[in-house]
Amino acid sequence: MKINQIKELLDAELLCGDEYLENDVYSACCSDMMSDVLAYVKDQGVLLTGLVNAQVIRTASMMDMVCIVFVRSKVPSDEMIELAHECGIVLMKTSRRAYEACGELYSAGLRSSSEGSRNV
Repeated sequence: MKINQIKELLDAELLCGDEYLENDVYSACCSDMMSDVLAYVKDQGVLLTGLVNAQVIRTASMMDMVCIVFVRSKVPSDEMIELAHECGIVLMKTSRRAYEACGELYSAGLRSSSEGSRNV
Protein backbone atom coordinates (compact mmCIF):
# COMPACT_ATOMS: atom_id res chain seq x y z
CA MET A 1 0.00 0.00 0.00
CA LYS A 2 1.29 3.47 -0.83
CA ILE A 3 1.66 5.97 2.01
CA ASN A 4 -0.58 8.31 0.02
CA GLN A 5 -3.36 5.69 0.23
CA ILE A 6 -3.03 5.65 4.01
CA LYS A 7 -3.35 9.43 4.03
CA GLU A 8 -6.54 9.21 1.97
CA LEU A 9 -8.06 6.29 3.91
CA LEU A 10 -7.57 8.06 7.24
CA ASP A 11 -8.40 11.53 5.92
CA ALA A 12 -5.06 12.48 7.47
CA GLU A 13 -3.19 15.75 7.34
CA LEU A 14 0.40 15.49 6.14
CA LEU A 15 2.88 17.14 8.53
CA CYS A 16 6.13 16.23 6.78
CA GLY A 17 7.51 13.81 4.22
CA ASP A 18 5.53 14.65 1.10
CA GLU A 19 8.45 13.41 -0.99
CA TYR A 20 7.80 9.88 0.33
CA LEU A 21 4.05 9.63 -0.31
CA GLU A 22 4.49 7.24 -3.24
CA ASN A 23 6.60 4.81 -1.19
CA ASP A 24 5.14 1.41 -0.36
CA VAL A 25 4.46 0.09 3.12
CA TYR A 26 3.74 -3.53 3.83
CA SER A 27 2.61 -3.59 7.44
CA ALA A 28 1.46 -1.53 10.40
CA CYS A 29 1.21 -1.52 14.16
CA CYS A 30 -0.50 0.60 16.79
CA SER A 31 0.81 1.37 20.26
CA ASP A 32 1.28 4.16 22.76
CA MET A 33 3.96 2.16 24.55
CA MET A 34 7.27 2.48 22.76
CA SER A 35 8.69 -0.35 24.86
CA ASP A 36 6.14 -2.66 23.22
CA VAL A 37 7.09 -1.38 19.79
CA LEU A 38 10.75 -2.13 20.53
CA ALA A 39 9.99 -5.55 22.01
CA TYR A 40 7.39 -6.93 19.62
CA VAL A 41 7.42 -5.04 16.34
CA LYS A 42 9.30 -6.42 13.38
CA ASP A 43 9.18 -5.28 9.79
CA GLN A 44 6.63 -2.54 10.39
CA GLY A 45 6.14 0.26 7.92
CA VAL A 46 3.56 2.39 9.74
CA LEU A 47 3.15 3.25 13.41
CA LEU A 48 -0.20 4.56 14.64
CA THR A 49 -0.04 6.21 18.04
CA GLY A 50 -1.60 8.77 20.33
CA LEU A 51 1.70 9.39 22.10
CA VAL A 52 3.29 12.69 21.16
CA ASN A 53 6.91 12.99 22.20
CA ALA A 54 10.32 12.76 20.56
CA GLN A 55 10.75 9.15 21.73
CA VAL A 56 8.12 8.12 19.18
CA ILE A 57 10.27 9.45 16.32
CA ARG A 58 13.43 7.87 17.75
CA THR A 59 11.71 4.51 18.22
CA ALA A 60 10.26 4.56 14.71
CA SER A 61 13.67 5.39 13.29
CA MET A 62 15.33 2.53 15.19
CA MET A 63 12.69 0.12 13.89
CA ASP A 64 13.05 1.33 10.29
CA MET A 65 9.48 2.59 10.17
CA VAL A 66 8.71 4.97 7.34
CA CYS A 67 5.48 6.59 8.55
CA ILE A 68 3.88 7.68 11.81
CA VAL A 69 0.20 8.54 12.06
CA PHE A 70 -0.88 10.43 15.17
CA VAL A 71 -4.47 9.58 16.06
CA ARG A 72 -7.09 11.66 17.90
CA SER A 73 -5.80 14.85 16.22
CA LYS A 74 -2.62 14.80 18.28
CA VAL A 75 -0.13 17.39 17.07
CA PRO A 76 3.63 16.85 17.33
CA SER A 77 5.92 19.75 18.20
CA ASP A 78 7.97 21.55 15.58
CA GLU A 79 11.05 19.82 17.00
CA MET A 80 9.43 16.43 16.46
CA ILE A 81 8.51 17.32 12.91
CA GLU A 82 12.09 18.42 12.22
CA LEU A 83 13.49 15.21 13.73
CA ALA A 84 11.13 13.11 11.58
CA HIS A 85 12.20 15.08 8.51
CA GLU A 86 15.87 14.41 9.34
CA CYS A 87 15.08 10.68 9.75
CA GLY A 88 13.10 10.49 6.50
CA ILE A 89 9.87 9.57 8.28
CA VAL A 90 6.46 10.69 7.05
CA LEU A 91 4.31 12.28 9.76
CA MET A 92 0.54 12.59 9.57
CA LYS A 93 -2.30 13.24 11.95
CA THR A 94 -5.89 12.08 11.79
CA SER A 95 -8.94 12.89 13.87
CA ARG A 96 -9.81 9.19 14.01
CA ARG A 97 -9.31 7.14 17.12
CA ALA A 98 -6.70 4.38 17.05
CA TYR A 99 -9.28 1.59 16.86
CA GLU A 100 -11.05 3.14 13.89
CA ALA A 101 -7.82 4.02 12.07
CA CYS A 102 -6.46 0.49 12.49
CA GLY A 103 -9.75 -0.97 11.28
CA GLU A 104 -9.69 1.19 8.15
CA LEU A 105 -6.16 0.12 7.27
CA TYR A 106 -6.84 -3.53 8.06
CA SER A 107 -9.99 -3.49 5.91
CA ALA A 108 -7.95 -2.02 3.06
CA GLY A 109 -5.49 -4.92 3.25
CA LEU A 110 -2.65 -3.60 5.41
CA ARG A 111 -1.59 -6.22 7.94
CA SER A 112 0.96 -6.73 10.69
CA SER A 113 4.14 -8.50 9.66
CA SER A 114 3.04 -11.62 11.55
CA GLU A 115 0.17 -12.01 9.08
CA GLY A 116 2.33 -12.29 5.99
CA SER A 117 1.93 -8.67 5.00
CA ARG A 118 4.53 -8.86 2.22
CA ASN A 119 1.88 -10.64 0.16
CA VAL A 120 -0.56 -7.70 0.26
